Amino acid sequence: MKALILVDLQNDFCEGGALEVKGGDEIISIANKLMDHFDLIIATQDWHPANHGSFAANHYWRKPGQVIELNGLQQILWPIHCVQESFGAEFRPHLLTEKIDEIFQKGTDIKIDSYSGFFDNGRKKSTGLSEFLKKKGIKDVYILGLATDYCVKFTALDAKEQGFNTYLIEDATRGVNINENDSKEAILEMKNKGVSIIHSKLFLK
Repeated sequence: MKALILVDLQNDFCEGGALEVKGGDEIISIANKLMDHFDLIIATQDWHPANHGSFAANHYWRKPGQVIELNGLQQILWPIHCVQESFGAEFRPHLLTEKIDEIFQKGTDIKIDSYSGFFDNGRKKSTGLSEFLKKKGIKDVYILGLATDYCVKFTALDAKEQGFNTYLIEDATRGVNINENDSKEAILEMKNKGVSIIHSKLFLK
């Protein structure tokens, strides 16, 4: 049994969004084509309260890109994005959401960010994704989405740590790349920790 995990394919991470990832829209069509090749489709969704601690606007004299300590962890400050119930938090309109079996929301606690679809950044609270996949008999997870160097990376690393055979569909991810090589380094880190790096053509002949 294999599952496809769609990481944060939301308006704010795509063209015109508050935290636009260059090329983000390019992977939606790949995601749509891939869905029919899996037993289970999971989507993660950034779902922040407006007063979330990771937003630069919620800290005096701070701006996006700066790093602070938040709840005992190093935290990059971001523009306000994916606020609960906002347009920016919605899935991209051309994503075939009717094929999604389950949605797991993350980043809901104002005191801690959550890049991974499995845990918050402090690994203090589970989203329930691991338990859900195991209950469904999933052994293999395939991951795509936004962004390679943050939420995709941490979701993949946690999937591997949780005992799943984990695959990154490399051509169906795009990175933030605060630093030029962040995505390349993220992919290398995933590979070194046992994540298999594949291409969508494995399914899409």
